[in-house]
Amino acid sequence: MAAGGFCKLPNGTVVVALNLPSPAADGPSGVRVLVHARNRARALTRLRNLGLRAVYLRGNAAPPTPDEITAVLHHPDGLIWRTVPDSEVGPMELWRPIRALLRQPTAQA
Repeated sequence: MAAGGFCKLPNGTVVVALNLPSPAADGPSGVRVLVHARNRARALTRLRNLGLRAVYLRGNAAPPTPDEITAVLHHPDGLIWRTVPDSEVGPMELWRPIRALLRQPTAQA
């Protein structure tokens, strides 16, 4: 089960944050995904529509930080990700659009 949480914004929308295993076999060990939507159910539906079928949010153990909320609100798609850092030491990776995570590598001939 994925760790995650949500934060309800003053305008009634929510930001959902989930720590998931990487969908790519050769990808990073885990990713943190942020979704901005009208409600929690719609946020999870957005992820399921992208192919992440087994995504559930149970509880609010790892809600998004204020910096994460700002990042997802300023992204036009409202759906971003980055790798989960192994430790808090070192530079943080930049947020990327979800298309970069789900993109299938093309075979080079």
